[in-house]
Amino acid sequence: MAGMESPSPVAGPPLFLVTPGELSGQAVTLTGPEGHHAAAVRRLRSGERADVSDGAGTLAEGVVTAVGKDSVTIELRATRAVPPPQPRLVVAQALPKGDRGELAVELMTEVGVDAVVPWPAERSITRWQGERGERALAKWRATAREAAKQSRRAWLPEIAAPAGTAALAKRVSAAACAIVLEADAALKLHELTLPAEGDILLVVGPEGGISPAERAALGDAGAIEARLGPTVLRTSTAGAVAGATLLSRTARW
Repeated sequence: MAGMESPSPVAGPPLFLVTPGELSGQAVTLTGPEGHHAAAVRRLRSGERADVSDGAGTLAEGVVTAVGKDSVTIELRATRAVPPPQPRLVVAQALPKGDRGELAVELMTEVGVDAVVPWPAERSITRWQGERGERALAKWRATAREAAKQSRRAWLPEIAAPAGTAALAKRVSAAACAIVLEADAALKLHELTLPAEGDILLVVGPEGGISPAERAALGDAGAIEARLGPTVLRTSTAGAVAGATLLSRTARW
């Protein structure tokens, strides 16, 4: 799928995730949720191809050699390191309502976004508080993990802790390029000059729009405003569309 960090083919064997350091030997055994998924859901059999990644830049091609009730052993035939992608695309995603946040994370992960920062914007209806916020963040991270496997990414996207507007403004100042999506912006997103390295920070507001105070704070920190096109997208899809537009103008695509 377009947006991958490597020139692997679109179609291929299933990809499973292990923790960093597990791909240094000649074989790896999937256990726990990954083992159950490989054995009981995907129903892998000995002799089938299956690839493995540590989510931190290492990809291994393998062949299944043993299958248990909830475990699968994979012989590693070839292992390669994929360097971190540059420039790095970070999206500050205003909290959508319902499960639209998970949709946004899924789409952005498939496109190739490298990090997502949940943003409780002033006009966000959803509020992450206490245990509810912890559960929501866990869902975003689980969604990113599964989407990374589906899209065969060597690097798992980072799903950061929520950041308020003041913290987001600091990220804007530190970025190589920071962009706020605004439907009435004078600049078009595809016309911007992008850096070859460093962080490109894209800010996606809530359905009700970014407040004047937030626009001022982000602008004062160095962000520029740009628009996608003549139509207004939902916050759950704007990040993926804008991310694809930006990545298509870098050497990554």
